[in-house]
Amino acid sequence: MATTLLSSKATVSSPFLGQKLATHRVRVNSKKSSSWTLPPRLLNSRSPRCAVDAPFGGNISKFPRINVWDPFKRLGIRRDASEEEVWSARNFLLSQYAEHERSFESIEAAFERILMASFRNRKKTKINLKSQLKKKVEESPPWVKNLLNYVELPPGVIILRRLFLFGFMACWSVLNSADAGPAFQVAISLAACIYFLNDKMKSLFRAGITGFLALFVGWFLGSLLAPMIPTVLVHPTWTLELLTSLVVYLSLFLACTFLK
Repeated sequence: MATTLLSSKATVSSPFLGQKLATHRVRVNSKKSSSWTLPPRLLNSRSPRCAVDAPFGGNISKFPRINVWDPFKRLGIRRDASEEEVWSARNFLLSQYAEHERSFESIEAAFERILMASFRNRKKTKINLKSQLKKKVEESPPWVKNLLNYVELPPGVIILRRLFLFGFMACWSVLNSADAGPAFQVAISLAACIYFLNDKMKSLFRAGITGFLALFVGWFLGSLLAPMIPTVLVHPTWTLELLTSLVVYLSLFLACTFLK
């Protein structure tokens, strides 16, 4: 005959678990064998989880404005914020929440939306300026349209190269002002201007006429403007001829660069 002994309730406490677990032991004696078992209600209970059992990223900070629709409010900046402020806000937030994947994607998405909106505004403003300028040219008098037919805008590289050449001639004239006049530098500049004009016009005669005309215009304007410069701004070694030649270099540069 099987005899069943029910032990008294034993309470086991642990500071790690923070709770009490009641354990019941049942002893079953039989003729063939004996065993110790736990009641079914304890076998089905969940064991407590420790930090290792926590899902990955459980302790990672989450961006609080992850679902904010407005990209400016999401980054915490004003709508009139500068580009440097946008970059600073983005870098600061990524340093705080870069380990959280959804937070990282939310911050980057807001940053990209702001940059794309800024790019579209710049492009739209640039197009508006071109259209306004074109409209003003179309509404201008006929003589202005005829004058603009002789003017062109070359690539920026060509403008910089020719500006460097004539600027070098101007600096050479200034540095050599105490020894001699700028006649030699002006002659070289005139020859360069005729060469560049001939390359565009494909006519040496026309290029020569245009170059000498630019020289005359520059010398005439220089002779009018040079005496008007205050003597305080003029170096003692700078003569009227030197100041006039500086205007000539500018006239030759404009002629060979922007005239067709």
